[in-house]
Amino acid sequence: MQPTRRVLFLSSATAAAFLIGCAAPGRETSPASANRQFIARFVEFINTADPRLATELVSPDAVFHVPGRAEPVHGPQGYLEIIEMMRGGFPDIRWTLEETVVEGDVIAARFTMRGTHRGAFFGVPPTGKTIAVQALNFYRLSAGKIVSEVGQPDLLGLMQQIGGLPRS
Repeated sequence: MQPTRRVLFLSSATAAAFLIGCAAPGRETSPASANRQFIARFVEFINTADPRLATELVSPDAVFHVPGRAEPVHGPQGYLEIIEMMRGGFPDIRWTLEETVVEGDVIAARFTMRGTHRGAFFGVPPTGKTIAVQALNFYRLSAGKIVSEVGQPDLLGLMQQIGGLPRS
């Protein structure tokens, strides 16, 4: 009878050590935690426009719905086009991740975009004005890559900040 207790005790001790190790600070393993880590890496990509990160994080079949465009753009190259469009008007643009909500394979991310209007943007010539604009994007992941994004940046606020539209 005593050997059984030892085996059970060892099994319980092993299980406890395993669970403690899994719950250790800085060691997140849940799908939601993995998706939060993914979106942090994605922010690195949009701030650097690194083509290697584009290929690592964006599926070749990904679809991106872009405000102001009749047709979506596709794949890593399509997302790089979005970034270049923004950098054309705001060469120093930076995205800051403010908040995320993760449910299954979908990540909702709220960003603040900041930059200086140094190039034409939606027909507005450069003004030198700085912007701080909110955006809310929904990303769907599959096999560890983005397969779709639907985003809603505050284009009205952006255009008002650069003088393209009157402030109400």
